[in-house]
Amino acid sequence: MRGTVRAVSSSGEYTFTKPTRPAITLLAGLGVEGDVHAGVTVKHRSRVARDPSVPNLRQVHLMHEELFAEVAADGFAVRPGDLGENITTAGIDLLGLPEGTLLHLGASAVVEVTGLRNPCPQIDAFQRGLMKRVVYRDEQGAVVRLAGIMGVVRVGGEVRPGDAIRAELPAGPHRPLEMV
Repeated sequence: MRGTVRAVSSSGEYTFTKPTRPAITLLAGLGVEGDVHAGVTVKHRSRVARDPSVPNLRQVHLMHEELFAEVAADGFAVRPGDLGENITTAGIDLLGLPEGTLLHLGASAVVEVTGLRNPCPQIDAFQRGLMKRVVYRDEQGAVVRLAGIMGVVRVGGEVRPGDAIRAELPAGPHRPLEMV
């Protein structure tokens, strides 16, 4: 499975939207250099309040650009970085990847997929009604999460828009992504 990096974003402050950058540097075991969510242990404020010693399985947030077109059909305008992702992708089915997939990004970086992003209510503060579009229940009552995936940095390196993405699937059996 292959795709392309469309945009990269980071913020050194707790902001919902992250500005796009010409490049970001991924640091092994930490996340995005200079990003507020980088670290060995959890950095998301709600998770820190519960237990600050929990390992950070949300070092890097990846979101598929295709989602922007889907929500645009319902009147929502979303651009790279708007929903807090660090890496906006195209051409790769992020949500269909199994846990443990290794994403090779650019020349050297590798991110291990840990699970699905559980979007927070800040999405509705960004654009009212958008939360229902990215998290909902299907006909069988199962929760569907479309707001991207999370990962940890296994090998550091620079990532830029236009870089190739190659997915290396783990040995089977594959485990579907769950919320992290």
